[in-house]
Amino acid sequence: MNIWSVANKKELALLRSKMPEVDLVRTDKKELKELIAIMRKMMKEANGIGLSANQIGVKKKMFVAQVPDGEGRPKFYAIINPKLTKLSIVKTSIEEGCLSVPLKYGPVERPEKVVLEGYAVDGKKIKIKAWGLLARVFQHEVDHLEGKLFIDKASHLHSREAGV
Repeated sequence: MNIWSVANKKELALLRSKMPEVDLVRTDKKELKELIAIMRKMMKEANGIGLSANQIGVKKKMFVAQVPDGEGRPKFYAIINPKLTKLSIVKTSIEEGCLSVPLKYGPVERPEKVVLEGYAVDGKKIKIKAWGLLARVFQHEVDHLEGKLFIDKASHLHSREAGV
């Protein structure tokens, strides 16, 4: 498995597709846990902070993310069938990048705070109030699962060389 890129037309088609929800009753929990472990490893190896299933060619509405908590410790999230249920009116613009859009960056305006609902791998309902970087990552990954990319929202898109 590898991280899919917009540079590949076949991969771009899936990256631009809305992902189907995961049927948590019929889906093997062991397989889901294995997929989450693979996604987490791939995200870390790519120095990312979020990765949606369609970014690795898997047609499932789910993502993983890892961002520092209030004390700077990494906090890992694996969210299945995520949905943003509340978005703050106040917005901020921060530069974003994406593992599927290598070396491209640009400021994206997004709500500062969100409420994300979804499910854990065990099928338990999750509701997370997020702000700052976590809110931004949640929005970025939910966009992926809806077939949207940050380059659709970014202003002043620019390139950066590898290693810079």
